Amino acid sequence: MTTALQGTLGTGGETLAVECDVPWLARHILEGADGQMGATGAATVHVHVEGDRQPFATQGWTRLSRDAWAHSGRVVIEDVATSGLDVLLSGGPDGVHVLCRWRPPPRTRVAAGLLRTRSRLLLRAVLLQYPVFWAAALRGRAPLHACGLTSTTGVAVLLVGPSGAGKTTVVQNEVGAGGSATTDNLCAADAQTAWGVVEPVRSEQGSGRRAPHGRHESGLARRVPSVDPQAVVVLARGERTELREIAPSEAARALVASTYAAGELRRYWPFHAQAGLGTGSGAAHPPVGEVAAALCARLPCRRLTLAGVRDVRLGDVLAAEGLPR
Repeated sequence: MTTALQGTLGTGGETLAVECDVPWLARHILEGADGQMGATGAATVHVHVEGDRQPFATQGWTRLSRDAWAHSGRVVIEDVATSGLDVLLSGGPDGVHVLCRWRPPPRTRVAAGLLRTRSRLLLRAVLLQYPVFWAAALRGRAPLHACGLTSTTGVAVLLVGPSGAGKTTVVQNEVGAGGSATTDNLCAADAQTAWGVVEPVRSEQGSGRRAPHGRHESGLARRVPSVDPQAVVVLARGERTELREIAPSEAARALVASTYAAGELRRYWPFHAQAGLGTGSGAAHPPVGEVAAALCARLPCRRLTLAGVRDVRLGDVLAAEGLPR
């Protein structure tokens, strides 16, 4: 079968090699990669979308759950995250390998037709994010709903906040003024470094594909692969803009809560658990709490309360407070 797409993407601290035999899925992959295809170096994660629509053979395999089976370090999961994709996942000396087949059950096919935006985001997540997060967890990294941002004054921060807190607008303001960012939304991190997970920015100012909550997609300018943060900044909304010191435990709690509450990660946790249980590799749960606690314990932590976000320049706020100290 003719390959519709073959490329590599640096994302989440991994090098993802993608091969896709299905043209319409290849278009979703390219959109999700936000123009960043073309990474160099040996691939650590391999994803191949096959044109075959037959179920993966699981006769004689151990059943893990209603939709997952395991055998000899391999695991098959059907309709991952209600995306319509079945996956066969394994790990080896040359990295994580994921074979995917488009085999939506009737209920998923109906949902994909009615909720096209949701379906597109789920497909991107399963193909470009879930395998990378699982590979990163094997290295002791955790998925976090946060981003690495370097301000115009050169201060690198881990920017934390629940959906709607204003992360994307703060990132766009700072990048527009000359700063840089790993992403506006998701990263894979350890106690030292946050690696951005590549995806388009979704904001009210976007002009591309429609996204949930009245937003549209756009590219992220001045994207960098990773950041070693010098401070943790937790965003919140309030009646006036102010920056105050908070305890590391409070910052870590906010980071963990934001990660588990994030809609983008809500369907990832079962995938991770089944992958770990079925392959026998890594923990059944990524070290979200451990990484959050370690990051916040070694860095100054601040809560930035925002009365409005459109004109906020994080670099100016941090400079006024003399961060980092």
